[in-house]
Formats: sequence, structure tokens, C-alpha cells
Amino acid sequence: MSARQTLIDELREHALVIGEVTLTSGRKAGYLIDAKRAILRPAGFTALAELTAAEARQCGAQAVGGITMGADPIACAALAGGADVDAFFVRKERKEHGLSRWIEGPLLEPGTRCLVVEDVVTTGGSTIKAIDRVRADGFEVCGVMAILDRLAGGADAIREAANGAPYTALTTIDDVYPERPDR
Repeated sequence: MSARQTLIDELREHALVIGEVTLTSGRKAGYLIDAKRAILRPAGFTALAELTAAEARQCGAQAVGGITMGADPIACAALAGGADVDAFFVRKERKEHGLSRWIEGPLLEPGTRCLVVEDVVTTGGSTIKAIDRVRADGFEVCGVMAILDRLAGGADAIREAANGAPYTALTTIDDVYPERPDR
């Protein structure tokens, strides 16, 4: 079985939550994909590692990361998958003590090519914040990748913010929950 199919199966079995929820965007939905429930298990993580490392290589990334929590396991999966990259995490708020950094991890050189990653995309808001922060710190966005795209308009917003850097969704909600009522 392919890594992509394994990821889809793991998301379907472990991450799909059916019932009314509030998404990060504030929107109400009848289902949620809690990707961490699938990717922090051996089969899901192994599949994600292979796919993320391949995406990092494809776009020539030197570093992989995004907004903390959603991006943290994905960035680590790139390392586990053998990509020759550094991993980083973008804080939601600047740390007010220590080095007061927005971006945590190894020190990246100006112009470092970054693959910005996200677990689930709905509106793209968190991903766009990560793109903006990466650029503000002097790094280049060479690609954007999500584990799952809910197909709710986020991809278009991300593509616009990415200014030509490719956006890839490893899976979509159509793959994981094709029989959903809002389809």
C-alpha cells in the first residue's frame, strides 16, 4: 500500500470526528479532522514522514516548519523521513524572555528555502500567518504543504499568499470523508 493510502486510511480511522465542532477559523462544522490523532501513531507517522520528506526534496527545501502544534509533528516527520532539512516551529506569540524569537529551532541563514507545513487547512489563516512570519524573518517560502485540505477555500488564499510557491495537500476531505453531508 502506498504511503498516501496509508495516511488516508489512518486519518479516516483515527482522526475523523463526526459531530458539531468549532474550527480554528471560528466556523461551525459537522465534522473535524484531528490529524494529530492519526499522525502521532506509528503507521500514520511513517507514511507522513515518507510523504513530507519527498515534498521537501521536490521543492528544494532546506528547512520545514510552520505554526506550532499543527506543524510540529510534520516538521519532525520530514527529519524522520530522511530529508536533509532543519525543522522549525513558528510561535503563535513572540516569546518575551530568553531570545524573544518568533521562529524556534536551529538558526537559519537569511534566504533559507522553507517548506511551510500545516496539518489541516480550512480557510488557510494559520498557514498564511506562518508564510508571513517566515518571510518577515528573511527566509524564502519554496513550498507549502498540508496533510489535509477541507476544500473550503483555504487553498486559494494560501496560493495567493505564497506568491508562486507551490501548495500541495497530501489528502483532501474527499479522500477521508467522501460521504459527508455537506458535500
